[in-house]
Amino acid sequence: MADRRTGGLPLTRRGLLTSGAAAAGALTAHAFTPASATAQAPAARSGTAVEPFHGSHQAGIATSPQAHAVFVGLDLRTGVDREGLGRMMRLLTDDARRLAEGRPALADTEPELAVLPARLTVTFGFGPGLFEAAGTVGLRPRQIAPLPGFSIDKLDKRWSGGDLLVQICADDPMTVTHALRMIVKDVRAFTRVRWTQRGFRRGVGIQEAGQTQRNVMGQLDGTVNPVPGTPEFDRAVWVREGPDWLHGGTTLVLRRIRAEMETWDAADRTAKEFTIGRRMDNGAPLTGTREHDEPDFTKLNAVGLPAISEYAHIRRAHTADPALRIYRRVYNYDEGLSAGGHADSGLVFASYQADITRQFLPVQRRLAEVDLLNEWTTPVGSAVFAIPPGCDSGGWIGEGLLT
Repeated sequence: MADRRTGGLPLTRRGLLTSGAAAAGALTAHAFTPASATAQAPAARSGTAVEPFHGSHQAGIATSPQAHAVFVGLDLRTGVDREGLGRMMRLLTDDARRLAEGRPALADTEPELAVLPARLTVTFGFGPGLFEAAGTVGLRPRQIAPLPGFSIDKLDKRWSGGDLLVQICADDPMTVTHALRMIVKDVRAFTRVRWTQRGFRRGVGIQEAGQTQRNVMGQLDGTVNPVPGTPEFDRAVWVREGPDWLHGGTTLVLRRIRAEMETWDAADRTAKEFTIGRRMDNGAPLTGTREHDEPDFTKLNAVGLPAISEYAHIRRAHTADPALRIYRRVYNYDEGLSAGGHADSGLVFASYQADITRQFLPVQRRLAEVDLLNEWTTPVGSAVFAIPPGCDSGGWIGEGLLT
């Protein structure tokens, strides 16, 4: 049967990789019962949980953050054009929707690994170079460009840039690993891997849902964050202006931030709290008693100085207008120990916002100018992507730009 998503041909891996030409021996998916249709014991419910793939927005943004993530930056191969990008995104979309539903991808040689989606989401983003390859530079939002240099940056090319982003998140590391392998198979003919960044949060069931996560430095990370499903979140995150193809999408700034754990360990509790402007134990601002108390930036201490330093992190990061805030979907990373026993740890800082220029950059400039936390953190990677809107069951991600 003809499929309008593939220009009238059946959706097969060979058809998509060979300009849609019909070929004998088309690859077919293994017949396998979707995980959502099988009876599950209570202990296995988290493994069979499914996040909807289709919708006006891509999954993996407003989705409650999963425990495990991998971010992959890809560079397009020479000669890949708009038509090729369209074939690639059709293929990626089909495999991503299958995997998210607990079904094997096309040509999945280990279909058993696909039946526990564990809230899998696969999210795609377009970097500046993709628009050049597609011949759609005029449709690229001006904000989709490398960030300006900041004095605190020590960027490494192996963690920066990229033409295409794939963000894969799930509550199970095996699910993430399998989805990554399937997606990379899809894009080998079109791209080369530029970087891979893995991240983690607390595991499923370790703490109650909705509680703020701690990062590797011990801080509660993300206390002031737009709440998905609220008007404030919608205004801050989803694009409503600019090119029509991006409406309902968003933008992503991905920063890899190394935590200088050796010197952080040497700081006492008072110094850490003074630096952040919050208590380490419960995340309360130094002028309050509970995590979500509003900081009082006018309050003075016993000697007449600001109770929350003018250079404390929460003061420098503060944005009064909810519509101008960023949505932090942050993961920790840990690359193990050096021969001397020193940690290579930090944050994969994913910032989603409707407008990088109006939302992310003002905050980042204030932090780069003077933030006490800069003493213990170093940005080593940076990349910017446009995140297209979602699609329905008959569409594919990026269709508005690439058709």
